[in-house]
Amino acid sequence: MAPLVPDVIGYELNMIVAFLLGICFGFILEQAGFSSSRRLAGLFYGYDFVVLRVFFTAALTAMGGVVILSWLGLLDVDLVYVNPTFLQSAILGGVIMGAGFIIGGYCPGTSFCAAAIGKTDAMVFIGGILLGVFLFSEGFPLWSELYTAGDLGAPLVFDSLGLSRGLFAFLLTFAALAAFAVTGLIERRVRGAAVSPPWANWRYSLLTGLALLLGFFMIFMPEYKTRAREMASPERWQDHCEVVRPMAAEELADLLVKRDARLLLVDLRGEDAFHADHIPGAVNIPFESLSEPRWRELLGAETRTKVFYGEDVETAGRACVMSSALGDGGQVRLLAGGMEAFRALLDEGAGYRPPNERYRAEAFYGNLGAELEKLRAEEKPREIVPPKRRKVQGGC
Repeated sequence: MAPLVPDVIGYELNMIVAFLLGICFGFILEQAGFSSSRRLAGLFYGYDFVVLRVFFTAALTAMGGVVILSWLGLLDVDLVYVNPTFLQSAILGGVIMGAGFIIGGYCPGTSFCAAAIGKTDAMVFIGGILLGVFLFSEGFPLWSELYTAGDLGAPLVFDSLGLSRGLFAFLLTFAALAAFAVTGLIERRVRGAAVSPPWANWRYSLLTGLALLLGFFMIFMPEYKTRAREMASPERWQDHCEVVRPMAAEELADLLVKRDARLLLVDLRGEDAFHADHIPGAVNIPFESLSEPRWRELLGAETRTKVFYGEDVETAGRACVMSSALGDGGQVRLLAGGMEAFRALLDEGAGYRPPNERYRAEAFYGNLGAELEKLRAEEKPREIVPPKRRKVQGGC
C-alpha cells in the first residue's frame, strides 16, 4: 500500500481499501482463468502458460512501482520488510508446494478463487491446506531446526549478483518478455496450432517495445537515497552548494540565548566527540546516518531551521546538500567555521567584537559562557522514536 500508508491513509482505512482491492483482485483472477485447475496445471504440461505470464506481469508491475516510487522519493525501500531466507526449508517447501500444485491444480490463492465460485475440488484443496497448517504448527518443535537451517538473512537478488537495482529491473523485464514469446510458441506447437512469431502482431510489438523502453529508463533511476549520497559526495557536493547557507557563530549564539524553538542543531561528529563537548541542545547524527529512516521525521519538519556543524565546514556543507536532496523541509544552514568557530567565540568572552554590525550592540557576549551553562543544565537527552514498522504478509 506504499506510499499511501501511513502518510495518506491510516491503517484502519487501509483495511477497507485492501478489502475492495481484494475483491477486484479475485475478480481478475477468475476472469483470467485461475479458477480452473486444468488451466493452472497446464503450466507443468506445456499447453497453457497463463500462470507464468500473469506471475511475471505481477512481478514486473510491482518491481517497476518500487523502482519508480523510490526514485521519486515517495517510497523508502529501507522500510520494506523482506522475508528472511532459510535455504533448506525453502527448497523442501518448494518441492512440497510444487507437488501439491501439480496434483491438486491449485496454489493457496487460486484455490480460494475457485472455491468462491463453488468448485468442490478447490474446497477440498483448502481443507488440505488448513490440515497442513495445523499439523505443521503442532509439530513445529520436531522440525524447527530444519525450518531455520541455512539462514541467509534477507538477501536481495540484485545485491547478490552485484548489479544495481535499475539494471536488474531492465534484465528481468527483458527475460520476462523473452519468456512470453517462447512460451507462446510452445503453446502453439503443443496445441497443433499454426505457429507464427508473437511479434507479428503489431499490438504485441508495441507493448513489448514500451515495456523494454521503460525497463531501460529504470537503469537510470537510482533510489532517492542513493542519489542524495552521490550528490553529497566529496567530489560533487560543491556542484550543489546553492542550497548551502552559512550561519555565523554569533548568530547561532544569539538564537541559542533567545531559545529559538525553531532551531535544530545537528552535530555530525562521532558519538565520543559529541559526548566530550557539544553545543547545548544539539542532536548527534553522524554524517553516515543522515539518510536513515529514524531521522526523517525530525529533519523533515517544515518549520525547523536546521544548522549542521562538525569539525570541518566540508562535512557540514555535504550534510546540507544531502538533507535537501532527501527532501527534508525547513531552512538548511551550516555553522561557518564549524565547532572551532563556536569555541573561539566562547574563548573571547567579553572582549569579543563581532564582525557583523548587527551584533555589535549586543551585550551578552561577556555572559555567553554562563548562558550556555544554563542551557546545558536544562538540556535533556533527546529521545528519537523510530518510525513504526509493521510486517504485512500476503500473496498466494
